[in-house]
Amino acid sequence: MIRDLQIEIQFLKNGRKSDTSSTPSSQDYGRSNKYNSREKSNRKCGGQIGHKGSSLKMSKTPDEIQKHIPVYCKKCGGEFDADTVFELYQRKQEVVIPPIKAKFIEHQSYCCTCSKCNTQTTTDLPSHLKANIQYGRNIQALITYLSVYQYMPSNRIKSYLKDIMNIPISEGTIYNIIESMSNKAKPVYEIIKEKIVTSKVVGGDESGVKINGSKAWFWVFQNPLYTFIKVAYSRGYKTIIETFSNGFPMSIYVSDSLAAQLKINTKAKQLCLAHLMRELKSFENAFNCTWSPKLKQLFKDAISYKKQMTVEDYLGTNQKIKGFENQLTELLQIECSGKHKKLRAFIKRLIKNRGAVLTFLYHLEVPPDNNGSERAIRNAKVKMKISNQFKSFEFANHYAVIRSVIDTTIKNSKNVFDALSCLANQKIITAES
Repeated sequence: MIRDLQIEIQFLKNGRKSDTSSTPSSQDYGRSNKYNSREKSNRKCGGQIGHKGSSLKMSKTPDEIQKHIPVYCKKCGGEFDADTVFELYQRKQEVVIPPIKAKFIEHQSYCCTCSKCNTQTTTDLPSHLKANIQYGRNIQALITYLSVYQYMPSNRIKSYLKDIMNIPISEGTIYNIIESMSNKAKPVYEIIKEKIVTSKVVGGDESGVKINGSKAWFWVFQNPLYTFIKVAYSRGYKTIIETFSNGFPMSIYVSDSLAAQLKINTKAKQLCLAHLMRELKSFENAFNCTWSPKLKQLFKDAISYKKQMTVEDYLGTNQKIKGFENQLTELLQIECSGKHKKLRAFIKRLIKNRGAVLTFLYHLEVPPDNNGSERAIRNAKVKMKISNQFKSFEFANHYAVIRSVIDTTIKNSKNVFDALSCLANQKIITAES
């Protein structure tokens, strides 16, 4: 028993860190801020060779031209007369923001009485006007942009609108605007969900968040063009099946090794090799394991080969891929009875999911890692760092709906604010309408 405890202490000290597992860096054992876990590169700092630079360009049609014409000679001090010919010597431009001022638009409805039939006729006001005074749709889009895309808490949005635009607003109104925008986004949100279900490749991940002091989870399902985010109190398979009842029968699913993720009905699966290599590094550091570097190198070689593959390499029998498969089979035949329990569990997991390790070598669109999903879910962690938590499950759900639309907009190279402005101009679609 003492030996087992010694091994466990050794693993905790040397193995399970942020660069060798999914443990956050804040929980690293005996961490030092001076230590950088990044592997050194031979590349110099700054822009790399071949990098296309960009700079601010002058406008061909400036909005305003200010002419600076000399009045006196800088040598003798004589005043220039009216016949002096001035030539353009140089020009420079600066980009400025004009004073921002709220614009109050009054909509007036008029009525009249028909002289022929004595019927009174009244013009209707625009349908989006619900109250005697309200915030315009571009302000609603801006508030949503600042809250969901730029992660600003409601009290800072309130200060921003007051200080920069002299627009008074309450935090309650900000919440109501986010709720309204979420409801308007629901039809788009459902379309995104349908696109994910029919995708050839789907990546999935989950990350913990706090909702009013309780632990909850943000789930993401994404592909190169669409991102679908859902919030739930459960990290289990129940959440997935409630969202996608049939799973992804037409898709190759890329994920980590969470049991709930691996249980999904799919066409095929691909385990995230980045996760696996971090675990292998932890075994190497903690136990001086000679087996781990071999498997890690196999993964690196396979990923490197993936980058070199052409479309023709995916057709028919590929001897290079066959070689990787044989190496993997050989490495997984290791006798592990005397190994640490975590290493034994790792090997058993790979054997159980053997068909999901090198799937990416057979399909052009399948990546070897789940980085796309991790990028998609990272926004929830950034929101947590700034706002600490969501105040209610409802607001977390509003955030998930709108963020799904925003991330999908970004993936399709569209302007986020323009998309939110279009959303603000839509009517809320209900089941009754």
